Amino acid sequence: MAKTRTYMDKYKFTAAENQRFARANFTKLVHTNARFEGVNTTLPQTQTIMDGMSVAGVPVEDVLTIVNLKRGWQYITAQNSPLTLTMEKQINKIVAAEDALVPGELRQGKGGVNLGSEDFFEPPLINEKQEQSFLQKILADPRTTITDKALTVMYHNMRQQIFWDGNKRTATLSANKIMIDGGAGLINVPLDKWDQWNELIANYYQTNDMTKIKQWTYDNGIQGLQIRANKKLSANELNQMYK
Repeated sequence: MAKTRTYMDKYKFTAAENQRFARANFTKLVHTNARFEGVNTTLPQTQTIMDGMSVAGVPVEDVLTIVNLKRGWQYITAQNSPLTLTMEKQINKIVAAEDALVPGELRQGKGGVNLGSEDFFEPPLINEKQEQSFLQKILADPRTTITDKALTVMYHNMRQQIFWDGNKRTATLSANKIMIDGGAGLINVPLDKWDQWNELIANYYQTNDMTKIKQWTYDNGIQGLQIRANKKLSANELNQMYK
């Protein structure tokens, strides 16, 4: 029997510190997440849009994607209770407000994902009780780390396509809610590694084996700060590190 890989938490924040770390990086996070929808704005353009100003040449649809992702990140960093399926629905309602058939509602019909070339993946029909049970079981498992839980939930939700649209955005924010609550940093794959990441996602969709993509994401997509050596930083010290 193959030995189960243990993904240790790379970072140790308090939940409040992790919330502040996420807020300090909103622009980078939104800039990356918007690429799921093919948004190709630069980092400064993304920041300008998030500041409430228009950018010449950027389609309205892209502006709305960025604005809604900002609202999604604001939502998860303002919630102090643990992730629930109800919270995942609210995340989807926010980030997919403009493009989902029914934002915030679980998919009740057939769906599909184009994997490139002629490959097409059709996810199973969604059973709400099963999804709720899955999430509760993963979060309650005492044998797994915060990072492991977050990666499992993220990739499960992406493959299941549990919502009508915005599944990758919703899954990513849901996973980061778990990371933030546990003080484990953030999951954010750098854009220069997306080609490799997308190949691994396509392989995972086809095989339903997330081992490779979890390991790869653990190695390449977990971000944080080594902020302490057995001491609790004050709010002022922590804020200084973010400047």
